[in-house]
Amino acid sequence: MTDTASTTPPADDIPVDRTMPRVLPGGLGDYDPRLRIIADALLGKKGLGIVVMGLRAVTDVADFFVLCTGASDQHVRSLAQEVVDRLRESGDRPWHVEGMQQGRWVLVDSVDIVVHVFSIDAREHYALERLWGDAELLAIVDDDELATP
Repeated sequence: MTDTASTTPPADDIPVDRTMPRVLPGGLGDYDPRLRIIADALLGKKGLGIVVMGLRAVTDVADFFVLCTGASDQHVRSLAQEVVDRLRESGDRPWHVEGMQQGRWVLVDSVDIVVHVFSIDAREHYALERLWGDAELLAIVDDDELATP
């Protein structure tokens, strides 16, 4: 990837394995219902590269990680705040939120589901998809993306 520090890369430049199953938020019905709330919140705020990592077979740290990228620090904060707000509305107050002021990597911890909202550079640097390479991965896309060949 070329140096794009001054511009926002297209969504296709966000590091997501395009061979992963493409899943609609409604397709998360077999999983924890909070995943749909989180996916809808992130899609609604135009989150990029949304991935759900199933960790149950890999670790007991959490059942799921949800990864998402924001195009700017403000976008990262807005995405994370939307997740927090939607979870609270559903009656599930997150246990811990970290990184909101910096906006490079915000962690929303609901104990068994941990949402990581990254800036583009932070997502590439920490590479959680590679770190947890044995996890089940589900890419979350909206109807418009599915309609695009």
